[in-house]
Amino acid sequence: MAPLPEGAAARVTTGAATEQLELAAAWRLLLACRSTPLESGPLGLDHGGALSRAPGDAWISLDTAAPRAWRPVRARPLSPASVQLFDIYVPLLARPSGESFVLAHLGQSLDGRIATHSGDSQWITGDADLEHGHRLRALFDAVLVGARTVELDDPRLTTRLCEGPNPVRVVIDARRRLPMRHRVFADAGAPTLLLAAAGREGPRLPTGVELIEFQAEPDGSLCARAIVEALTARGLSRIFIEGGGDTVSRFLQQGQLDRLQITVAPVVLGSGQTALNLAPIDTLSEALRLRSASFRLGEDVLVDCEVAVDREA
Repeated sequence: MAPLPEGAAARVTTGAATEQLELAAAWRLLLACRSTPLESGPLGLDHGGALSRAPGDAWISLDTAAPRAWRPVRARPLSPASVQLFDIYVPLLARPSGESFVLAHLGQSLDGRIATHSGDSQWITGDADLEHGHRLRALFDAVLVGARTVELDDPRLTTRLCEGPNPVRVVIDARRRLPMRHRVFADAGAPTLLLAAAGREGPRLPTGVELIEFQAEPDGSLCARAIVEALTARGLSRIFIEGGGDTVSRFLQQGQLDRLQITVAPVVLGSGQTALNLAPIDTLSEALRLRSASFRLGEDVLVDCEVAVDREA
């Protein structure tokens, strides 16, 4: 939860301030669930702020058979903002411990563009979606991006806009073309993994950056399944793919996504990079039709989709 600007607390109503405090507590409950195997039943925070399964402390009850994997506890009415917070993030946490879980998120315009023709993409979606991206970073073990995203956006991939730990940063740069001056390599905000094709020469790696090599595919790219397996073997089983469109498309095409989130902004670019680029299909019967839910994030709409995973693809 981003802090209120200085002096803002005096300008909000009592109800709004209460809701903000409740939202902050709801987020801390989600953070407490981050590294704990979740079982059906009550979930809340004790007086010390630790995760509690005591009915008297409960905010929600975990129910993996429910549509959004949770239900409210009558003793503690929730604000609409907290309900949405649980609706978005509880399904991402209620997963078997140790199994790989891969989520991708993109922000796009109404006409399906994630950047202009020059590569400018900051920012198509608004502040609420930006905060959502930082929350995803905080809840996952690793955040992964492709080389072009680093080249164009120079992200830090840390959790500056919300409370929570920084994930391990993972950059796919098969050809090792990226200079080490980019912030994801140059700062010490979090451990960083550089994924590249075996045998590629590149610049000397700074302290805190580790190289992992893979056998390249015939087109020079890296196999998505091999990446998921390598990260999971390191204990990084919860993987958040933040971009770009080509990287997300490759993981989706190769059957390595469990969940796909796309936030649509009321913006029209008219040209530029499309969000997803998959193999051509001839008929609509071949299209991916996904079960989804949608949420308002400020002026934007987040579409959260479950993907049928084929790990053997």
